[in-house]
Amino acid sequence: MCGILGIVGQPNSHVNQLLYDGLTVLQHRGQDAAGILTDTGSHFRLRKSNGLVSDVFFKRHMLRLEGNVGIGHVRYPTAGSSSRAEAQPFYVNSPYGIALAHNGNLTNAEALGGYLRNECMRHINTTSDSELLLNAFAVELSQRSSALNIQGDPHMNIETVFGAISAVNDRVRGGYACVSVISGYGLLAFRDPNGIRPLVYGKRESEGQTEYIVASESVAITALGFEIVRDVRPGEAVFISSSGHLFTRQCSKPASYTPCIFEHVYFARPDSVIDGMSVYQSRLNQGQRLAERLIESWPDHDIDVVIPIPDSGRLAALQMAKALNLPYREGFVKNRYVGRTFIMPGQAMREKSVRRKLNAIEHEFRGKNVLLVDDSIVRGTTSAQIIEMAREVGANKVYFASAAPPVRHPNVYGIDMPAVNEFIANGRTIEEINQTIGSDRLFYQTLDDLIETTQQEGSEVVAFDSSCFNGEYVTGDIDNAYLHKLDNARNDGAKGHAHVDDAVIDLHNDDDL
Repeated sequence: MCGILGIVGQPNSHVNQLLYDGLTVLQHRGQDAAGILTDTGSHFRLRKSNGLVSDVFFKRHMLRLEGNVGIGHVRYPTAGSSSRAEAQPFYVNSPYGIALAHNGNLTNAEALGGYLRNECMRHINTTSDSELLLNAFAVELSQRSSALNIQGDPHMNIETVFGAISAVNDRVRGGYACVSVISGYGLLAFRDPNGIRPLVYGKRESEGQTEYIVASESVAITALGFEIVRDVRPGEAVFISSSGHLFTRQCSKPASYTPCIFEHVYFARPDSVIDGMSVYQSRLNQGQRLAERLIESWPDHDIDVVIPIPDSGRLAALQMAKALNLPYREGFVKNRYVGRTFIMPGQAMREKSVRRKLNAIEHEFRGKNVLLVDDSIVRGTTSAQIIEMAREVGANKVYFASAAPPVRHPNVYGIDMPAVNEFIANGRTIEEINQTIGSDRLFYQTLDDLIETTQQEGSEVVAFDSSCFNGEYVTGDIDNAYLHKLDNARNDGAKGHAHVDDAVIDLHNDDDL
């Protein structure tokens, strides 16, 4: 999972500070690397490297990131790779100069790479499917035009850009949301035909000019003082010229509108609205329904207090406490300077980080029967250690509730979940999971309840990609051979030997910028 951002400011303005501030708002979507690329109209200015946004950009970088059009990216490492060379945005020099940042995963990356190398004679410098996507777009754009004319001219040929995106959508498969810059022309944003990965755009008026923004989540738009226009629709492309003219076009054949439900479970910030659905409300609903099911199955429960696993379990726990008429307490203090354990490469690193990340408040546990609530259980490593911590500080009984169903299948659309044999739910019943993590009783949300509680009135979404729960892949191109390759790439053995390239200087990255 990654976060992307694109801004078109007033002519003769600079969007570097807006991009920086926006990426800090999206930092929860990736903490491994960050990058910003701006366009002066004649030159790209790029700074990207490993680390948090605040670690990558310094005053000297910001001063040189000039231009009124730019894109940004925050990354977490897919399949354990933390190579600086794979930090985004990427760019190519032909045609025109194109840069791209991407959130998602292409499921036909191997075939696409062969096509680009062998038939299009494109040089691919990394293992990133984002670079493949960029080159696929460059090929299609090059084949359709020798000159663009879209700077507010009434005779503009915007069909060139939209035709290229239509061809890209026909050729690539998977989940993807992208922002791209065509040097001297403007900002392009597009989304996969199923709308799996989120993308939303907004605008604001400044000194008589309209400025535009595109982001992974609405919170980045509102935090920067823009107003939300709407979500980019599945298969839609949005182009904003450097002079501030906006064009939109549906660039794919009709497909099911099936965004990733895991955004509402874990990844997205609660103050975001995705595809017309409030993440905050979805998580409250999930807690309400889980409490109702708990009462149905265990009306004479002996729970004394409800305690969340911070942060993403907090809203479900809050609503569960209300529905169960029990006290809600903050029993864990979180160290906010430790990254999200779910997205850390390697089991050893995750295990070491849990106790550095959370510390239990003994007073809230001593002698009590506590219900711990988390957003989901993936490997079970964190859950088991947290339950152990609760017992160490004196909890009498420790019950555990997951606001999501058991995770039994890999996500292939941009969430770097582990190999199947590393899922704690793999081959286990709920009671066996309960015994493995060491809880006294375990409660899971059902998938039907998760879907029903996430859906909200007013949204066009009627179904979700829930593949990590049910193994049904909405793009229809996933077979056992693909899943086997994915398993080999994602298991912790592979990640333990992943190449981390800190010494090689990426030719596309000016460290002195």
